[in-house]
Amino acid sequence: MTVFNAKSLRPARRSTLMRSAGLGIAVGAFAAFSAAHAQHTDTVAVAPLAAGQTAPATSADPSKRLPGAIEVSKIDFKRGDGGAGRLILGFSGEGAAPDLRTVGSTVTINVANAELPASLQRPLNVTDFATPVQRIEARSSGGGATLTLSTRGNYESMAYQTGAEYIVEIVPRAADPAARSASAGTAVGATRSASSSRAYSGRPVTFNFQDVPVRTVLQLIAEESGLNVVAADTVQGNVTLRLVNVPWDQALDIVLQAKGLDKRRNGNVVWVAPQAEIAKYEQDKEDARIALDNRVDLITEYIQINYHNAAQIFKALTEAKGIGGQSGGQGGQGGNQGDNGFLSPRGRLVADERTNTLMISDIPKKVAQMRELIRVIDRPVDQVLIEARVVIATDTFARELGARFGIAGHKDGKYFFNDTIDNNDATRGSFVEALASGDSTYELTKGPMSNLGVLEPAGSLALQILNAGYALDIELSAMQEEGRGEVISNPRVVTSNQREAVIRQGQEVGYVTISPQQGGNNIPIPNVQFKDVLLELKVTPTITHDGRVFLNMNVKKDEIEGFIDSGIGRVPQIAKREVNTAVLIEDGQTVVVGGVYEFSDREDISKVPFLGDIPFLGNLFKKKGRSKDKAELLIMVTPKVMRVEQRG
Repeated sequence: MTVFNAKSLRPARRSTLMRSAGLGIAVGAFAAFSAAHAQHTDTVAVAPLAAGQTAPATSADPSKRLPGAIEVSKIDFKRGDGGAGRLILGFSGEGAAPDLRTVGSTVTINVANAELPASLQRPLNVTDFATPVQRIEARSSGGGATLTLSTRGNYESMAYQTGAEYIVEIVPRAADPAARSASAGTAVGATRSASSSRAYSGRPVTFNFQDVPVRTVLQLIAEESGLNVVAADTVQGNVTLRLVNVPWDQALDIVLQAKGLDKRRNGNVVWVAPQAEIAKYEQDKEDARIALDNRVDLITEYIQINYHNAAQIFKALTEAKGIGGQSGGQGGQGGNQGDNGFLSPRGRLVADERTNTLMISDIPKKVAQMRELIRVIDRPVDQVLIEARVVIATDTFARELGARFGIAGHKDGKYFFNDTIDNNDATRGSFVEALASGDSTYELTKGPMSNLGVLEPAGSLALQILNAGYALDIELSAMQEEGRGEVISNPRVVTSNQREAVIRQGQEVGYVTISPQQGGNNIPIPNVQFKDVLLELKVTPTITHDGRVFLNMNVKKDEIEGFIDSGIGRVPQIAKREVNTAVLIEDGQTVVVGGVYEFSDREDISKVPFLGDIPFLGNLFKKKGRSKDKAELLIMVTPKVMRVEQRG
């Protein structure tokens, strides 16, 4: 690490300093001496004080201020990047000469030629800023001002002066040097460049300059870096800065930002000039290159498009910003005189859809660039096989239990409890007929009692009791029904990357509608309309850079459940199942993108009032039924990427 201190001269002590250090000290001393004599001519000289005398107090009253004196106008403290504490001293004019010294945990700033107003002579507690600086004390010292910063922990101090401001940064040692450089550039109001955010790797140096010419600082940095620095004649002015253990490349950026300069590097040669001058040089160089391109002969080349569409490539290139061609293949002069488009202002581009060929007429450099661009665009894209499965599973269960019985009787030539009440007194009846014919069965449906049997039972048990003059019939019936069904639809489609694919299968179901006839005739006109009942898969795949597939898809499964009689015809009743979603899936992975589960449980009881409520015996006067229905819809999808290898 090399240390330059142009602020003070120490007694003779021969050390092995580099030749550049001695040069920096000499130049700094000469600059300080010149600055002392360059003060305003109306400054009053003060004679040395005799023993026991004290210096007269400087009045803060502007009316009593010495002519040409500098005053501290503001004391501001902020938190910078990386937890750094930033102290900003503002002066009423230029020419202040601050002196910064660090002793232990105290940083002292002494400005001998600047007065401190009474309104600023107060201590500041800055602990809440969470920086190494804990307290700032500002006081008047003789004819100048002294600020004392009390710090805590390990830190590095850095100071620089620009115009009428003096900035001191107290940075923790763990802070990133690049962050300090970025904060310094913000403080001086300079625009951040790409180099301010990069990591600096130069050898650390320490500079302590007071009003030293910028050209001298650049010379010292050149000797430290080993680079050849060429400074333009317009690089002028002085700079005051204090940098401790700062990489030389960061120090160079800070000096350039503070003075509004910029640099351009070519090998080991660095050119330093004002930003406006470098910008003008590059603009003139670009104008000269454009003028040279305008004198180059044009060439024409025909490029065959293999995997893409020539018209689409033409549209993409002509709609790009900065293109020199016009639509329809008629290349015109671009409104931008620069050469920042796909074609130069003289270039032409034509697309032939019949042969799928692009014709390019331009300077050789642009033609080569267009050929490389088209080579990247015109290449085969991977394809995707999308397989969807629509599964409809149903499970039904039904059970019915019932009982019915009848009774008939005969006494004293009268019949009671016969098949109907009206026939109780008649001489005919099912009971009499059964006895007369010798048939032992009895038709229960004609009995006057309970008739709660199961319709279309799977099994029944009947019992008949005959006695003198009486007949009793009992029948127990039961039915249990179970059903399981599964419908699987499996549509598949192959498509290119980012290209929509649609596959449909189904039928059109017709139905009749009535529309009124136009005019005075009121006779309606029947019309036949059709409704689509389809199995449809519509999908747009996108293959990501990591091999996964993003699917934007719509799956539809319709079924006819029956027909409804509308009076003029039957209208189909359609069950619709559809999912519209977007999902990211691994290559070859199966994912359930949607599903619906339905479950119903129903119990029914039919009974004879009062009799059906009798315990145990009431089961002969009632019918029980229970049904359970389960239906489940699952929609699954599996994408498979089909890699397409480009042939050499």
